[in-house]
Amino acid sequence: MSDSRDRRPANATRPAGTRNYRAPKASVGDVAYLEVVTVNDIGAFLDWGHPRDLLLPYGEQRFRPSVGKRVLVMIYEDQQGRPVASQKLERFIADEAVGLQAGDEVSLVVAEATDLGVKAVVNHRFWGLLYRDELNRPLRRGQRLCGYVQRRRDDGRLDLSLLPPGEARLDVVGEQVLKALRASGGYLPLGDKSDPAEIKARLGVSKNAFKQAIGRLYKRQQITLEPGGIRLVPNGE
Repeated sequence: MSDSRDRRPANATRPAGTRNYRAPKASVGDVAYLEVVTVNDIGAFLDWGHPRDLLLPYGEQRFRPSVGKRVLVMIYEDQQGRPVASQKLERFIADEAVGLQAGDEVSLVVAEATDLGVKAVVNHRFWGLLYRDELNRPLRRGQRLCGYVQRRRDDGRLDLSLLPPGEARLDVVGEQVLKALRASGGYLPLGDKSDPAEIKARLGVSKNAFKQAIGRLYKRQQITLEPGGIRLVPNGE
């Protein structure tokens, strides 16, 4: 069989000296966002951080990817025990989560935007949803990050959050408020009567979380509350 990259067998070693593989190392069982390095009559080959590129067969593709583009795939073993990739995530990712409950810390891989927010893969096994109101920063397809189970619904589906639950959540939001105060010279024109959209745009958090966080900061004498906003207490951090 030819050693040419254009006609090599699945997972063949890439020719020496062609380039350094830069992808974070992925493993069987992972959902990963991988770069296409070769396309031929077998399928596409992906850089998954190993000496041998990963085959994405034509039968496992949702569209024909081109070299240099990235695709979101599940890495699994075929019937011969060889690692291969699939873009058909619904075959591997379950809607109903098992073994998780509210408050659990989980790993997330961002999949796609929806009308409600962002769909993500949880622990490489389940689907979950980050509601738009829960997003405190822009997310990109394939991004890996830490998240938390906000709740497990009656149908077993997961609602997610990027903020930890309980007291830890308020501490994180409080730090965001303090950071914004420092960056704005010690004053923010935000308070109990501010529009939720304005708080969201400025701090990336819900109005409810903001109100709880500034209440804690006020009790700790880190801020003062004024009619038009909040002010950082000098040396109160």
